Amino acid sequence: MLDPMVQHIETSRIFDAPIEEVWALWTDPELVKQWWGPDLFTCPLARIDFREGGTSLVSMKSNKVLDAMEHYTSWKYVRIVPLERIEFIQNLVDPDGKRADPTAYGLPADFPQDIQTRVTFKDLGGGRTEMTVEESAAFGTIAPFAKIGLEQSIAKMSILAG
Repeated sequence: MLDPMVQHIETSRIFDAPIEEVWALWTDPELVKQWWGPDLFTCPLARIDFREGGTSLVSMKSNKVLDAMEHYTSWKYVRIVPLERIEFIQNLVDPDGKRADPTAYGLPADFPQDIQTRVTFKDLGGGRTEMTVEESAAFGTIAPFAKIGLEQSIAKMSILAG
C-alpha cells in the first residue's frame, strides 16, 4: 500500500556536457561543494564515500543574512549503476553523521527523514546529457521549498557542466 504522506518531486535538466562530466558532479567532492544547496547557501563539507553501502556527508551553510547555520546531510548509497543511475537515502544528521532532530536546527518538526533519491543519466549523443533527479519523502511543510532547493542546486550544476 502506498503511503499517502509521501510526496514526489522531480526535475530534469539537459546539459551540454558528456555524461562522464555530469556524473562527476555527484562523485567528485570538490564539484559537489560548488553546487550542493539552494541559492544563498554554500557547501563547506563534502566527504564522498561513493560506493553501494557507502555514506557521504555533505553540509550546506546559509549566509549571514539568514542564520549562518551549517546543516549536515548524509547520502547512504543503495544502488549505483555507473553512468546510468545513483540511488541513495538522504537524512538530516549532525556533524558526526548521526541522525539529527530537525528542531535543534530551527527546522520544522515534520522535516523529512529518509528522503529516497534517484538520479538518472541519459546520454543524448553529441556531448549532451539528460539528468533527472527524483525525491520521495513525507516532506511535510517544507514540500514547496524542497522542490525550489532541488531546482536551484541543479541550476548551479548546469553552470559547472554546461
